Amino acid sequence: MKTLLRALWRHALIRYIVVGVGNTGFAYAIYILGLLLGCSYAMASLLSLLAGILLSFKTQGRFTFRDSRNALFGRFVVSWMLVYGVNIGVIAEFIRLGFDAFSAGALALPFNVAAGFLLQRYFVFGSRRRSVKDQS
Repeated sequence: MKTLLRALWRHALIRYIVVGVGNTGFAYAIYILGLLLGCSYAMASLLSLLAGILLSFKTQGRFTFRDSRNALFGRFVVSWMLVYGVNIGVIAEFIRLGFDAFSAGALALPFNVAAGFLLQRYFVFGSRRRSVKDQS
């Protein structure tokens, strides 16, 4: 079993999903904490989003892509803005096809995961791989 887990952990997509689940749980806990402290849902959501982005940048960089350079934070934020755009577009398309907003949001999740992974792998954290390849 340990060997299987080690083999799976070698794959960046698996690490991305595992780390993402943890980050999502943390962000949701911040949302709940904000509500319990009397924040509006909009403010609690904003605090959750900001805390989630900060944690996700550090954890995805370190554990998933093994690159913890702070200089990449701007690219990371841009990548999540793009994922948000993809998310809204996919949800809108599912709604156009007749799904309700709840179902459409759930159906959009795989697209979000794929878009986030690809953007982070190639746009945010891929610059080190390119520069290392360019030097050899």
